[in-house]
Amino acid sequence: MQRTSRRRIAFYSHDTQGLGHIRRNIALAAALVADEPSTDVLLITGAPQATALPLPPHTEVVTVPTVTKGADGGYAAGTFEMPLARLLELRSGIIASALISYRPDLVIVDKVPRGLDGELVPALEALVDVSGHTTGRRPRVVLGLRDILDDPITTRQEWREQGSTEAVDTYYDEIWVYGDRAVLDVATEYRLPARVAAKMRYTGYLADGRDEARLDEGDGASAEPVPHPFVLCLVGGGQDGYPTADAFARSSYPDGHTGVLITGPYMAERERAALARVAEAREDLVVRELVTDTHVLLRDTAAVVTMGGYNSVCEALASRRPTLVVPRIRPRVEQLVRADRLSRLGLVDAMAPQALDPTAVTAWLADAVTAGSSQGARVEVALDGLARVPGVARRALSTRLAPTRPRREEMAS
Repeated sequence: MQRTSRRRIAFYSHDTQGLGHIRRNIALAAALVADEPSTDVLLITGAPQATALPLPPHTEVVTVPTVTKGADGGYAAGTFEMPLARLLELRSGIIASALISYRPDLVIVDKVPRGLDGELVPALEALVDVSGHTTGRRPRVVLGLRDILDDPITTRQEWREQGSTEAVDTYYDEIWVYGDRAVLDVATEYRLPARVAAKMRYTGYLADGRDEARLDEGDGASAEPVPHPFVLCLVGGGQDGYPTADAFARSSYPDGHTGVLITGPYMAERERAALARVAEAREDLVVRELVTDTHVLLRDTAAVVTMGGYNSVCEALASRRPTLVVPRIRPRVEQLVRADRLSRLGLVDAMAPQALDPTAVTAWLADAVTAGSSQGARVEVALDGLARVPGVARRALSTRLAPTRPRREEMAS
């Protein structure tokens, strides 16, 4: 079959907790399609809720059987009652089949070089010809990293245990860091080898332009109008967002303002029910589970209280609204580090979870609405990653690579 001239890009994200990884990939896909309309995008994800999110044109989603991440950081089968090892084998086969058949020009892997517990390796071996099963052409393979992974000790340990350096050496052409070195220098902070650092390209935060990249909005559920003026609370996917949501729901809002709370699709039903009861008892609180046009709410809000996930923080930074970040501290401290670094730079305010209560949130909202901004940035941080990534992708694709990676048996020798 003759190959068409359309550009093919594939994204992989394991998505075991929340929607952060797939939402980041959708934002990237939208920017890449907008820059080059003759682009097809395949999103491979472990989050079935991804099919309910608005997608760019020429974009399809393949979902693999779910794996859940517990509060202790451990993994287990989600929907299916089967051993985790067997489920990962099933996921791995689906991923490999999809990528090999799709024949992408560019593969962008989110965060985990070998995929969840190595599930991506069979696909990577085939795509870059290390197992001898050539596709006849080798795609560019890129590792996408968020600004902050975890604390340095944990990150270095996981990077070593998961064989990440070896995977980067074997499979990856570039590493795109969706952040700014002024906030955190990934290679230095995590003591990554020089050969890994040499592959890094800092794109800036994927913040500005998310509203412009919203495509095919008619396919998703749009937020109903809310009373203006209002203050907003976002808790990401919601699986561990109840303490922040509850504190916001029980706060007093600035005079004349309504509180708007988005619980996320993963919040436990009993927790959503408790918040609904709080909302029923007051006239100035609106509670919704999921909206696809969060950017509209952020554009119009007077102030926002949010957890510290990458996407939520990016959207808040792009809005230029006063922002209070209440970070998750378990099982990873990624959000805590992000909140601390950004607050030190004057980009947001931060509140430790142990200090969170309705009184503290009430006081912050009053000050934020009166002041009209957060502390005031002391360092300029790049927020235009979505505008930069298309150019980075074009440069990555400008040179076609030969399938010269070592075969598996050569790696073992």
